[in-house]
Amino acid sequence: MFTVFLVDDEPAVVKAMSRLLRARGYDVRAYTSPQDFLANHDDAVPGCAIFDVSMPGLDGLELQEAMTSAGGARPVIFMTGKGDIPTSVRAMRAGAIDFLTKPASDRDIFGALARAEQQDHAARQVRAEKAAIAAKIATLTPREHEVLALVVAGRLNKQIAADLGTVEKTIKVHRSRVMAKLGVRTVADLVRMVGKVSSSP
Repeated sequence: MFTVFLVDDEPAVVKAMSRLLRARGYDVRAYTSPQDFLANHDDAVPGCAIFDVSMPGLDGLELQEAMTSAGGARPVIFMTGKGDIPTSVRAMRAGAIDFLTKPASDRDIFGALARAEQQDHAARQVRAEKAAIAAKIATLTPREHEVLALVVAGRLNKQIAADLGTVEKTIKVHRSRVMAKLGVRTVADLVRMVGKVSSSP
């Protein structure tokens, strides 16, 4: 189930939005305090966040920064009582899905949520793939790690043997073991796989 983390300091807004979202089948975790949200946020739960922009203590943009700094990156939709263009520009630059002015229409809210769901799903797929690759790489021996790094750097077996002070035949054995453990057949696939782990999320 897709969860919406709703943070707004106005209880009436929280109540109305929660009712609307639950009626559409969303799981809702609602907070009237940014601090309560940060204390209870679980980034392992698939979902997105809807933050009010103007809140005491932490505003919506500061809350997004705090959430991301804590390792809880997830799609964010901002809502505000006034259409502040500079703030909306900052929000979009920070990666917001949308910046909605209250009272937002159901169409705009659910359109933004649909985009958030797609983005969250895609990001979780990428993270799962990276974790699976990292787990495979973790099975390599220290020498296999060295060989892997040099193969990915474009070194030939003969050059790797010279770099590591061994013979080419030994490097071929290590290289074939690396390929087998990582489940790839070509150097191009190997380079692509390692590139996925080192790329930004």
